[in-house]
Amino acid sequence: MQSTRVSFPDGALSGEGEVLLVDQAASIVVVDATPFHPVDHTWPDQPGDSGSITVGDVQLRVAEAVMAAISDEGALAVGSDIPVKRGGEGWTWMVGHRTEGAIPAGIAIGARVTLTVDADHRHALSRGHTACHLASLALDAALADLWRKQIGTDPLGSPDFEGRANQSSRIHADGSVDEYRLGKSLRKAGFDSEGFAATLDQRETRINEILAGWVASAGESRIEVEGPSIIDRRTWRCTLPEGEVGFLCGGTHVRSLAEFASISVSLDLRDPQLLVMTTTAVPAP
Repeated sequence: MQSTRVSFPDGALSGEGEVLLVDQAASIVVVDATPFHPVDHTWPDQPGDSGSITVGDVQLRVAEAVMAAISDEGALAVGSDIPVKRGGEGWTWMVGHRTEGAIPAGIAIGARVTLTVDADHRHALSRGHTACHLASLALDAALADLWRKQIGTDPLGSPDFEGRANQSSRIHADGSVDEYRLGKSLRKAGFDSEGFAATLDQRETRINEILAGWVASAGESRIEVEGPSIIDRRTWRCTLPEGEVGFLCGGTHVRSLAEFASISVSLDLRDPQLLVMTTTAVPAP
């Protein structure tokens, strides 16, 4: 058995495949190839796609696509129950389609099925994910002068606040919520937390100015892949006025920043140890 071949990096919303596994207890259908993007079990920032699986007159609703893995001994593990990181040896890595209700007899091992992704949901999540990445880059740029020591840099050359402080990221339709820990270790690394708190409103304004300029540039956004399987590395790349940026990312994205009317953030520092950044994307009409 080979790892699932995926077409979502190319923007596919439909495809055909052969059913390889049906697990009624787990409500999981595994197919050899799929357009569905699954939620990652180790960094579940972007929810999995929803949609349907069809064979003949039988249609089965897919609530969410998830990561699945089958051990060399034949054991199926799904989502957070997978005991190893993606690509770990001794496992075959698959996309599981978690279904709503019982799986009908027509969707059985060996059946050829049609898979259809909910397009509106996918596009909204893609906008949310691209906006999340852009907001993190704008945040790094807006906080660059608050570092008293040299640290690693992000793809635009700004001090990498995102990489140092981010503790969680949750993408949703047309937006995201990111949390950053502003603790003792960050201060030891040279970050001026007190200066940040004193200038919070100005930093937010600066981030939104940067984002407005990037949206106006209507730059290209794309995913580069090293292979067709779910475990092959994927890189998000985007053309900005400052140059092209890129970093590893397993999610889905827009094709162009022209798909946005606007991207904006709000910063919440009610807890001085925790920055919450809420990103909101408005789709272009």
